[in-house]
This record gives sequence, structure tokens and C-alpha cells, in this order.
Amino acid sequence: MTGMAAKKTVQLLIEKGFHISFAESCTGGLCMARLVEVPDASRVLDAGVVTYADAAKVKYLNVLPKTIGQFGVVSEEVAGQMAKGVAQANGAQVGVGVTGIAGPSGGTERKPVGMVCFGFYVDGALTTYTMQFGEIGRNAVREASVEFVYRTLEGLLGGGE
Repeated sequence: MTGMAAKKTVQLLIEKGFHISFAESCTGGLCMARLVEVPDASRVLDAGVVTYADAAKVKYLNVLPKTIGQFGVVSEEVAGQMAKGVAQANGAQVGVGVTGIAGPSGGTERKPVGMVCFGFYVDGALTTYTMQFGEIGRNAVREASVEFVYRTLEGLLGGGE
């Protein structure tokens, strides 16, 4: 499923003349890796940054420390700043930010394991989401996140059904 959605995303990006960059935390580069599996990915992919540490999000993505302090690193606010920051740093029209709690530990009552926040910066417009995938296992949360990213990109780029 994800492979087809990634392929469709590449096609849509080519059609629009857009480039994409990724800022990933809990997915550890898996979103970008899925795009690279698609032929012609080099025509649309600018860069990907894995920023696991809070300080790396600040240094490389222009996430504001006060945003992390106020909302927490796993928040739509941080995911949105990640997406916008990576797009602007690379001159890309599309930026994707992913931050979450893949597990098996690290969750709280307010932010449980399986909670992932997403930011999509597309042609100047920022959209954010929070998904609760549940305690389905660390790698399953990561895979579900990647699938969500490509389904969402497809819709935001005008390729949804």
C-alpha cells in the first residue's frame, strides 16, 4: 500500500514541479527511504533530516525551544515547525515533519505510546495531524506513520480520490 502511495506522491510532485524534504524523529528516516524506493525520486527529493534529540530539532529545523517547552516535543506544533523548517532550509515546496512515541516505553497518560504528530508544509500552507495508532509495536507504529504520510500527501497534492 505505502509503495503505491509513495509512487503516486512522486508522480504528483513531478506534475507540480515541487520538491520535498523530510524531518523525521520516530520514523528514523523511513518516510524518506520509502520515497527513495520509487524510480524518479531524485527528480523531487531534496533532503531528509533525522532529528531524534530536541536540540537537533532546534539546530537543524528552526523549531523554537519555547514551542517544545510549551507543547512538548510530541505535538502538532513541533511537527508543523519541523515540516516548515525542513522545507525552508532546503528551498522545497513540500516539507514533512514526524514526531511521536513509537514505544514500547516513553508514553504517558496524555501522550500514550502510539501517538504520532505530523506536519505537512505544502506550497506555503501548513497542516497538522495527530494519530493514535495504539500499542501495536514499535515498528508497526513507524510503518503506520509512513502509510499515513503518503496517504495524506496524496490528498494534499490533489491526487486523492
